[in-house]
Amino acid sequence: MDRNNEDAGPATLLLVGSSGGHLAQLLALRPWFERWPRCWVTFDTPEAVSLLADEQVVPAHHPTTRNLPNLLRNTRLAWRVLRRRRIAAVVTTGAGVAVPFVVLARLRRIPTVYIEVYDRIDTPTLTARLCRPFLSVMLVQWDEQRRQYPEATVVGTLL
Repeated sequence: MDRNNEDAGPATLLLVGSSGGHLAQLLALRPWFERWPRCWVTFDTPEAVSLLADEQVVPAHHPTTRNLPNLLRNTRLAWRVLRRRRIAAVVTTGAGVAVPFVVLARLRRIPTVYIEVYDRIDTPTLTARLCRPFLSVMLVQWDEQRRQYPEATVVGTLL
């Protein structure tokens, strides 16, 4: 089977992020992503449901911090989503829900883009450290973040 299931329709941008600030930063990319078919992976929280009311959403399992059962559930979810849909790229701001999607996407040769959150300037996030070996592109919002990620491209603040 092809790395991106050709029978699954047009190539889709997969936007993956925890609810709250991670989701808000992804939503700030609306002028860029609104022209693309897309699907979201986030938590089924009242805020996320409200913000993504008119979007295609796959609910992820939470909490993800130090929760091995939910990591395994989200890994199975990532496998199903990446196998059943024709994904053009995975774009994420983290947090823990991003790890299985980034790893499995990269193993399927799907481009992966990580945007480090704006409020972690002096130290890298755990999610970025875990995802980094599997990334096609690393983006940061502050010049200072390049001390942790010299290969990153500075895109400026999203919020």
